[in-house]
Amino acid sequence: MNKHILNTEPQDFINQNLNADIAKLIFKGSPFKNITVQELVEQIEAKKKAMHKLPTWFATENIYYPNKLNIEQTSSETTANYKANLISGETIIDLTGGFGVDALAFANAFKQVTHCEIDSKLSSIAKHNFKALNIQNINTINDDGVGFLKRKKQQFDCINIDPSRRNDVKGKVFLLEDCEPNVPENLSTLFNFSDNIMVKVSPMLDITSAISELNFVKEIHVVAIQNEVKELLFILEKGFKSNIKIKTVNIKKETIESFDSSWLKNNIPAQLSEPLTYLYEPNSAILKAGLFNEVSHQLKVFKLNTNSHLYTSNNLILFPGRRFKIINKVSYNLKEIKKALVSKQANITTRNFPETVAQIRKKTKLKEGGDHYLFFTKDVNDNHIVLICEKV
Repeated sequence: MNKHILNTEPQDFINQNLNADIAKLIFKGSPFKNITVQELVEQIEAKKKAMHKLPTWFATENIYYPNKLNIEQTSSETTANYKANLISGETIIDLTGGFGVDALAFANAFKQVTHCEIDSKLSSIAKHNFKALNIQNINTINDDGVGFLKRKKQQFDCINIDPSRRNDVKGKVFLLEDCEPNVPENLSTLFNFSDNIMVKVSPMLDITSAISELNFVKEIHVVAIQNEVKELLFILEKGFKSNIKIKTVNIKKETIESFDSSWLKNNIPAQLSEPLTYLYEPNSAILKAGLFNEVSHQLKVFKLNTNSHLYTSNNLILFPGRRFKIINKVSYNLKEIKKALVSKQANITTRNFPETVAQIRKKTKLKEGGDHYLFFTKDVNDNHIVLICEKV
């Protein structure tokens, strides 16, 4: 951590060059004696990424940023605040504190937060930033979180842990045991120091596999922002043996879409129907949670096909996802599609369909955009159909 970066002139330079051409900056070199141009660029790139993801940090003076990869991998303020509202108590330890975004959110919900980070540089950065943010109730520890717990033997009201995927499983389907720290291996130890554990994992993780690796899972939260799943959260409570709640949330600019159920509440298939007046497409959090039948049962809507995950009804309802009015239904036939469309523009979505959007655009010569939404899917009899819709 180069503290010269925090001086007034370098800070002004960083703020003035947030939208500058990075290649040109590197070519010019650093205007400051004790700061390299690479260090300046690192601050500029990371701060620019923080503008929307971490607005509190961005708006605070003298924040020191890690490299942009750390910023990309950290929680957003939005998801951190969501997590902090799920748990409560007086003391919490974050075993994988990182840049400290989650810890800051916990500081507003707990009297005392312990932030553990094994990377000494990142730990120093977090400590400095908490001071810049005027946060008094976070204790930063430069140590392996699990090791610190074992040595300290201190009780906490809650433990937060965000294991990262090991490099040797990058790009593969992975399990919790493929992450560092290895949560399943250390779970009994963690429960010696708290009755409540929150595990944050990548949305790439399979939910069923994670449940089988963990004990005492009480709740699962699938968190999406603007219809992109960002985090899976597993809340564990020592001794819990009842039904697991699964909660999906899609945080949008003006609204929050929520849909809850019990894990594997029932496997009764959804009722199917031919397309009716309205079409519904569930948000990405519901799709990740696999609550396909529950959507049908709870909201009284029909599925178009067992494997399509599109729904229909005659009455317009509130729905956690996109809603459309069906204007026309045609077979997957180029002549029929062109005859049914006045415009040469359309938004295309495929569900349970053998061709990609790119392949369909090439065949139909339809440009992207416009007011029409085309869904290429299958009906109840597995026939390929195209639903021409308008957004509600």
